[in-house]
Amino acid sequence: MTRVADSPAISVVMAAYNGSGYIAQTIASVLAQSFTDFELIVVDDASTDDTLAQLRTMADPRVIVIASPANGGPVVARNRAFAAARGRYIVGLDQDDLCHPGRFAAQSAYLDAHPGTVLVASAIDLLEAGSIRAHHGPVHTTPALIDWRLQFGNPLAWSSVMFRADIVRAMPEFERPERLYAEDFDFYHRIAPFGAIARIDTALISYRLHPGGASQRYTAKMIASAAQVLATAYAPLFGAQAEATARLVVTHFSDGAPVPDRPTLERLGVIVEAVHQGFCATRAPGAADLAAIMDEYARLWWRMVDASVRSGALSPVAVKTACPPALRRHPRSPRRVASSALIGSMRAMLSRWKAFAL
Repeated sequence: MTRVADSPAISVVMAAYNGSGYIAQTIASVLAQSFTDFELIVVDDASTDDTLAQLRTMADPRVIVIASPANGGPVVARNRAFAAARGRYIVGLDQDDLCHPGRFAAQSAYLDAHPGTVLVASAIDLLEAGSIRAHHGPVHTTPALIDWRLQFGNPLAWSSVMFRADIVRAMPEFERPERLYAEDFDFYHRIAPFGAIARIDTALISYRLHPGGASQRYTAKMIASAAQVLATAYAPLFGAQAEATARLVVTHFSDGAPVPDRPTLERLGVIVEAVHQGFCATRAPGAADLAAIMDEYARLWWRMVDASVRSGALSPVAVKTACPPALRRHPRSPRRVASSALIGSMRAMLSRWKAFAL
């Protein structure tokens, strides 16, 4: 497709900070797109390495580099990139992730064909230490399933999204600095009232895992900010406890961290079921959507329970009473159940032995 100089179809917005080790590969993946009518706006957030120098060597006229005079953080940099964007569709991309060659073509075609959709993400694969592996999650999604999943945590990778620029330009702001490290999750909640959020169930990006990545370095802040996002939605159900409740849900049910004890698991069972029932009452998903929702509900629940049993915090018997009734018959791997119980019992015995030795 021929690029129209004054009005590209797509604007890619990227914040850059000390990304010299990866950013050239990321930009190369953008320039290799089969859909060529785009601009890439990179805001260097006062990097202290040679990121800006690398950016200034880019000869392709579609790469637009903006140098911030002082470090303001990724949200400020991304907002500045969005303010300069001219495309009708906006692509989110972090400095260390890689786009597959057909990404822009597939997502722009989806938005062209679905005028009621305001944002489309994609499945991802994971890139770690030079190797690609699959990301665990639902294989097939629907907008209703994405909507349900947003009630508990963030199901979408920022680097996988494309959205309609005109919708966001009409909103009071793009990303909010006060939701740092969950600014994308906050954004999805704020754009959702304007139309559907969908996902293409083919991996269109490779999400890089490395020690310097924000998802590894700022987990606690991500959880706190995500809980603040959900607190508004949870307030009618949980009142003054909405934010604390949301933090519990994000930490364990959404992110899969082990639950520390049986009362916490029982409390989570009540909380998650209340949110689920509230969603079904207000959204009224059809039979196919509800089936997909229940599959994901069960996957998240049993992942959390499995992690808790393997940690030694809970026994297999203890988890049965806390399980929401609709999930009790969901199939699980008998071999995984047995291995988790064995590992958990050994860890529990070791913990008791250490306590006795002290």
